[in-house]
Amino acid sequence: MLADLMSAPQASPATYRSDAARWTAVQRRDAAADGQFVYSVRSTGVYCRPSCGARLPLRENVAFHADGAAAQAAGFRPCRRCRPDEAPRAERVARLVEAACRRIEEDEQEPSLATLAADAGLSPQHFQRLFKSVVGVSPKAWAMARRGERLRAGLNERHSVTTAAFDAGFNSSARLYANAEAALGMAPQRFRRGGVAETIRFALGECSLGAILVAATGKGLCAILLGDDADALLRDLQDRFPRAELVGGDAGFEQHVAQVVGLVEAPARGDAALPLDIRGTAFQRRVWQALREIPPGSTLSYEAVARAIGAPRAARAVAAACAANALAVAIPCHRVVRQDGSLSGYRWGIARKAALLAREREARDAA
Repeated sequence: MLADLMSAPQASPATYRSDAARWTAVQRRDAAADGQFVYSVRSTGVYCRPSCGARLPLRENVAFHADGAAAQAAGFRPCRRCRPDEAPRAERVARLVEAACRRIEEDEQEPSLATLAADAGLSPQHFQRLFKSVVGVSPKAWAMARRGERLRAGLNERHSVTTAAFDAGFNSSARLYANAEAALGMAPQRFRRGGVAETIRFALGECSLGAILVAATGKGLCAILLGDDADALLRDLQDRFPRAELVGGDAGFEQHVAQVVGLVEAPARGDAALPLDIRGTAFQRRVWQALREIPPGSTLSYEAVARAIGAPRAARAVAAACAANALAVAIPCHRVVRQDGSLSGYRWGIARKAALLAREREARDAA
């Protein structure tokens, strides 16, 4: 998970092969071009990154170089503002955040914000802003999410609740149970037993996109699965809740099923009336909420969603959160596309993603 958050799609060097493309990047102060080339300014004798915030030079005074060494060989010195002879700012920030995440994971006691900020040589307020810009959540929320992951892993390995809690970094049972709902979606003992004592109603059916499974706990819908094989969908549900009591839905539940099928057939109508039992990490919930705010018929790139949640470098983590979504259509991960607008992977198949988007656009254009 840490690697996902520290990674972001990189621009291809071919994007900046021509001087015209490089000059456009300089005009836009395109940070994605940093590391691909540098430019020198004849009138000042310095060379800069493409993203340098200094006053834009005249085009006739600009030359392009493969890297800083080539610019210095041509007689130019590094700009004092953008410091092109050092690692890019985004990379330096990512290293600071990565070091903080590593300390959070390795320390027996959760380090305070002041401690993490001191390690980075920054004020607590400044460090928290930088951390959220990369990860999308505060250091405290990140620590809670990581403890939750370790707790789930320990309970899945059938460790005792106490052992799993202390291994995950919860230093008291009281603290564990106070945070159990956010970390697990249910009490620790119930999670350890695979959802035993939890009743999940479900129904299998057919819709225009193939087989559909709708399942709900007492809190709301916990799964909307699409596929070609109804038996495979049921096995997926059983794998998620291996010891829960799965029962067929009653007449009241059938109303929810009808709403879900209606949402599949006309996804532009929205899902405001559907009660949802959303289970995921703090970061996943942040992403999923952003997806629910994308208007029907519209799309956003993974990069745009990452920016919307305040984590511009977390595009790959956004894609992972989309892939982890178990509530098809209700959490509309089908509205997230590649940066060039093309359709990318979809848990329930590219053809279904294309069909859902087409239906939404038809409804939008007809309105």
